[in-house]
Amino acid sequence: MATLSCTRRRFLAGTLASPLVAAGGYRPSVAAAFYVWTQDFSKRGIKLADGVEEAFASTRRAGYRSVELMSILFQPDIREKTTEALRRHGLALPSVYHGGPMHEALAADKTIGEALALAQLVKPLGTRWIDLNPSPKPHNERKSDDELAVQARSINRLGSELGKLGMRLQLHHHSPEMAENAREWRHIAHNTDAGLVWFCIDVHWVLRGGQDPMTILREAGTRIASLHLRNSRDGVWLEDFGDGDIDYRAVAAFLRQIAFRGILVVELAYEKETKITRTLEQDLRAGREYTRRVFGA
Repeated sequence: MATLSCTRRRFLAGTLASPLVAAGGYRPSVAAAFYVWTQDFSKRGIKLADGVEEAFASTRRAGYRSVELMSILFQPDIREKTTEALRRHGLALPSVYHGGPMHEALAADKTIGEALALAQLVKPLGTRWIDLNPSPKPHNERKSDDELAVQARSINRLGSELGKLGMRLQLHHHSPEMAENAREWRHIAHNTDAGLVWFCIDVHWVLRGGQDPMTILREAGTRIASLHLRNSRDGVWLEDFGDGDIDYRAVAAFLRQIAFRGILVVELAYEKETKITRTLEQDLRAGREYTRRVFGA
């Protein structure tokens, strides 16, 4: 039998030792992503800082006890308003999303610095995860093998530094990482340390990227820290989270098999063809109820 590479051994060892596979079996938590509110505010001409109170109040009324926010909500001009509104509405903040290039050394240094500064800001709020999306190249150009190597090293470094702060790193993706048979995503999966780096699988972006969601979920396995949940019908994003092109009952069955204890993030989003017939709060509530029915969470 061929000898496993060092990277592959770390991948397997980290998967088997994943802190997300704990005694007690399947027990996911549920959160709502903030992103759709930025679309709603833009449509209504509301500034971000002026909409935080409405967004958090509506999200709480819709049945959520946790949210995933974006790093922009912790910029100096809005940070205090964000933290006060979280406390006022009793919303937990298990993860915060940030993005930046990781495939060029100097740019990666900047992204890592930003992510660590963000981690120090949100850790006192009980945040455990930084959800990082390594930026694509302009026009979604193909990253070279050397750039992918720099990216993997940079990701490992950030995971290590977050670990020193008592926090963890998960990686988000969009469709570019799924190109060429998920070339970039698979490179990250096999060239980062499973004890330092986990995954946020955005299920619909896997589909949009031309890959089979169940295949990617199985490959990620117990390195899955969270899922971003959205669905479409005939390829168009739904206004709420419900039945559609992706079979989420199959997703739920797989998560039960691996005793998933991570975060299910309902991430609504609109595109031009999305038919909006209800308020965002109503759509969030419908998504929360669907998540309860399908995932038992």
